[in-house]
Amino acid sequence: MLRTVTRAIRIRPTQPAGMLQAILELSNATSGRKPTFLLGAFGLKMPDRTREAVAARVAEVAERVGGPENIEIVEVQFLGGGKSRVLRIFIDKPEGVSHADCELISHQVGTILDVEDVVPGGGYTLEVSSPGLERKLIKPKDFERFAGQKARIVLREPVENQRHWSGTLIGYADGQVTIEPSAGRQVRFALAQVERANLKFEW
Repeated sequence: MLRTVTRAIRIRPTQPAGMLQAILELSNATSGRKPTFLLGAFGLKMPDRTREAVAARVAEVAERVGGPENIEIVEVQFLGGGKSRVLRIFIDKPEGVSHADCELISHQVGTILDVEDVVPGGGYTLEVSSPGLERKLIKPKDFERFAGQKARIVLREPVENQRHWSGTLIGYADGQVTIEPSAGRQVRFALAQVERANLKFEW
């Protein structure tokens, strides 16, 4: 498939403490596809299942690129529709994310996505950024790594008549997340019960 791709990269602070964000804009100036196919692609909403499959495939590519550089792929989001589609990749490193890290993922992952035609249906914007001070906690290793820090957790079903919990993250073991909402009191629940969780930055 013939196509011309233009890329514009810029770095901007978007979160407290100067969260870095690199933007890689991909636009199809020309294409071997018929115009009717492109118009149809822009007009249709991508099914959620397809969107999730694309995000998973992008995560695989990003991990392949970031792994050798000790860059963690925190999350991939594929949002929007038509000509306003946004593909977001959140990355992290133990020593913090740099401008160069964002640029590396933007360039190399963007190139692979284009060559392998991973994202169907026309143009999109690729954003690569650090997860910010209140990064999401998604994987078991997240709850292990950030033990001892403050966190917010929302459960799918109530535990002790409560879905929203906030306190010190104790850790993760045997499929269970433990949080200390108050001194001397610990609450445990299965990771599968967690609807969303993130670090809590205290200003």
